[in-house]
Amino acid sequence: MEELIFMRPCCREVIWGGRRLREIYGYKTDGDHTGEAWVVSANENGLSVVDRGEYEGKTLKELWDGHRELFGNLPGEEFPLLVKIIDAKEDLSIQVHPDDDYARTHENGARGKNECWYILDCPENGDIIIGHHAQNKEELRDMVEKQQWDRLLNVLPIHRGDCFYIPSGTVHAIRRGTLLLEIQQNSDLTYRLYDYGRLQNGKPRRLHLKESLDVICCPSHLERTREEEVCRGDYTSCILVRSPFFTVERWNGRGKQEILQPHPFMILDILEGEGTINGQAAKKGDHLIATAGCRLLRLNGSFELAASWI
Repeated sequence: MEELIFMRPCCREVIWGGRRLREIYGYKTDGDHTGEAWVVSANENGLSVVDRGEYEGKTLKELWDGHRELFGNLPGEEFPLLVKIIDAKEDLSIQVHPDDDYARTHENGARGKNECWYILDCPENGDIIIGHHAQNKEELRDMVEKQQWDRLLNVLPIHRGDCFYIPSGTVHAIRRGTLLLEIQQNSDLTYRLYDYGRLQNGKPRRLHLKESLDVICCPSHLERTREEEVCRGDYTSCILVRSPFFTVERWNGRGKQEILQPHPFMILDILEGEGTINGQAAKKGDHLIATAGCRLLRLNGSFELAASWI
């Protein structure tokens, strides 16, 4: 059984995307408006592929369907997580995601979406939108109908290394100039609340006002989840998110370090640096899965990485 599975991303062109996924990480892209790299994905809308080793060329979905032992024989029809790197050259739409119950009932059994953002790069005065200022559904509806976006939306300043947990039902938007790592449930379900009147192929993109108003939580609240950093030899570790859907931990340091891997699988996203992991070369922009058979990760080099599991 292969212990580490390196993935090759699926990149997607969007109207708000840029060139940084190619320029910074060397990902193969189809144009100059690449907004998303689905770096660990078994979602049919963007399948990542094994990059090397015994399973080279197979999609993550094929591994999940045909080699469930790699993931500790976890139950479920779908691989539970989806990891992206997002390059926002322009503002993304104001949007919200439903929870599992709403998606199951109203979207043909689909899964809802809880997610988190780890800021990789941003302008000096960069910001994002998370949450709103309406106190109840009536006030929310009134502000939306009157398009009082400046009054409604909660704008937060951001810096590299910030992390935000965004539960389903939370209004949010990535703003121009932001590069981030997104770890989420395996879902591509998004309701657009507002899109700045932009055109795609000469037509406005579809909005989902009814669905958005159905699922937006009132009042809104921001969840701070980061825990204290812990020194572990020449490395530090910090739990960024601990939720019912996934946990995310950041490791940062140089030299040799061992990390226990007691989970059915663990996703590793190399954010900075290079070296080896269990003897295999790994560098910034690599994304890999430590399988159920890999109980110990041996780092040697200089790394900042995010580890996530369910």
